[in-house]
Amino acid sequence: MLAGFLLALREGVEAALIVGIVLGMLRKMNRTDRAPWVWLGVGTASVISVIAALVLNLLGARFEGAGEQIFEGLTMLFAAGVLTWMIFWMQKQGRQTQLGLEADVKSALSRGTRWGLFFVSFLAVLREGIELALFLTAVNFSEPAAGVEAPILGWLGGLLGLIAAVIIGWLMFDTAIKLNLRRFFQLTSIVLIVFAAGLAGHAIHEFNELGWIPSVVEHVYDVNALVPETSLVGQFLKALLGYNANPSLTEMIGYLGYFAAVFGLTRWLARKPVVKGAAAA
Repeated sequence: MLAGFLLALREGVEAALIVGIVLGMLRKMNRTDRAPWVWLGVGTASVISVIAALVLNLLGARFEGAGEQIFEGLTMLFAAGVLTWMIFWMQKQGRQTQLGLEADVKSALSRGTRWGLFFVSFLAVLREGIELALFLTAVNFSEPAAGVEAPILGWLGGLLGLIAAVIIGWLMFDTAIKLNLRRFFQLTSIVLIVFAAGLAGHAIHEFNELGWIPSVVEHVYDVNALVPETSLVGQFLKALLGYNANPSLTEMIGYLGYFAAVFGLTRWLARKPVVKGAAAA
């Protein structure tokens, strides 16, 4: 549930920023009459994202046995890859996002087309929505709860995260309260890196059971006696951090290797000076 909340909060805040920038440009240019087209794009993208989430979960529910393990493993691996791309993209291009959106809004208004504004908001929000649908699907697979409880908790966490994102968006654009977005994205990026490492570890675990990736050592250690995966603490750690009380050697290498590589690269990019000429381009 917490993993779903954090993922939805992050994606929701990004979407709120995009919508706020577009609406702010319309207000600045005294063209608020075109705002309904922005909201139409937001609503359409949201509906498609919900449909995509339902399809992914229904598709996963249709598989059994080895097919289920293959689907879950590939979904988790793909979600980890998308998360990685999202983290790097935000770190490298996030500062230029506002300039690009403002240029798109000006171009749409200059051409006098309402559909231009629709697609600016539609495509931006659709990207966030499809990503969130994929992430929440992966969260539901990684949740250790039994029966229908796991997906319900995952979707509930996602819904609460989106509600929190809407509140944050309102605070940023309709009140005098200023939030440190740079710090927010830095902190959530660290959480997402750990979560993505857990997804990579879960995927390797599924592939171990399929025989696609050798375990080498079936259980490097076993701490189920101390923190069982079925306990409340174990469930929390498993859902958010990818905790496994008795991981295989390849699962452990995949988890730690992913975390070290991605975290190290993000720190290097954060310290790398921005070339003004490249940024202007």
